[in-house]
Amino acid sequence: MVKLSIVILCWNDLKVIPACLESIYAGTRETSFEVIMSDNGSTDGSIEFVHANFPAVQVIENGVNLRFSKGNNIGIRVSKGEYILILNPDTIIHDGALDRWVSVADGHPEAGAFGCRILNPDGSYQGSARPFPTLVGSLVGALYLRWLGQIFDLIPSDTYTKWQGDTERAIDWQAGCAVMLRANLLKELGGFDEQFFYYYEDVDLCHRVWKAGYPILYTPTVIITHLGGQSTQRDAQAFEVDKYRNRYRYFYKYYGTAGVRRCRAVTLTSLILRYVGYSMLQMVRPGHESRVDLCRTAIKWNMQVDPARLVRYGDDPNTALGGGLRCS
Repeated sequence: MVKLSIVILCWNDLKVIPACLESIYAGTRETSFEVIMSDNGSTDGSIEFVHANFPAVQVIENGVNLRFSKGNNIGIRVSKGEYILILNPDTIIHDGALDRWVSVADGHPEAGAFGCRILNPDGSYQGSARPFPTLVGSLVGALYLRWLGQIFDLIPSDTYTKWQGDTERAIDWQAGCAVMLRANLLKELGGFDEQFFYYYEDVDLCHRVWKAGYPILYTPTVIITHLGGQSTQRDAQAFEVDKYRNRYRYFYKYYGTAGVRRCRAVTLTSLILRYVGYSMLQMVRPGHESRVDLCRTAIKWNMQVDPARLVRYGDDPNTALGGGLRCS
């Protein structure tokens, strides 16, 4: 019986997936596992490389870009393991990490999903485990008041302000670049909600794990390096708008019409503050043009959107921005 199914979504990831697969096969010694690569229409030779160099990998050729949720769901459906690891191709598994992760999961039958310590390429903690998004927590983050959480325990935030991922604990959600779940639970939940194309699909899935009565356990003993941004850098403005589009889908799903419209106000507050800050920084220290442009694009889109109508009817001001930002 396969203990662990590793589902990797690939979309023109030839630059990173060789190192990812090598780290899996070289560093996993005690756990029976399978690797499923769900390919969203790669044209860069990714499929041919994997077939030639990692023949044990089960490659599913989707032919087109189905985006994150749907592409991963295809891999989830064919998996056979007791646990399913959703893994980005731009990750490096540290030696023995998957063996330890499965051991931790076996020792905690009460948990439904599992997070781990995700590092940036420079070795710093990526902050991949976070509280669920709330309006108050988002506002605290938007106003750059996270430091209040260091003083007052009751101040909510969009991060765990007093915790840096160095101890075992229950968490609200773990980033989808590397999150492991019990296969039976994940399949009962139907995998990822496919209305979330990219961003917030991991938050929503973890929310549903908790609603099903299962905590999510984080362990610092499992370490994975995440290079990050390999997909979003290809069309930064499109992915930036997609982030807010899915943010509104999430808030509408859990907080309704009033909640999602308040979310828009908080979002615009954050974006305007960032735009002013980056613009001032650009004047004294050039090199922040891309950040200023991203903020400008996001402000324009968010000013025009009615988030409730966006979710209910698909009304999207994207065409007013030239049509090139459509990601879904």
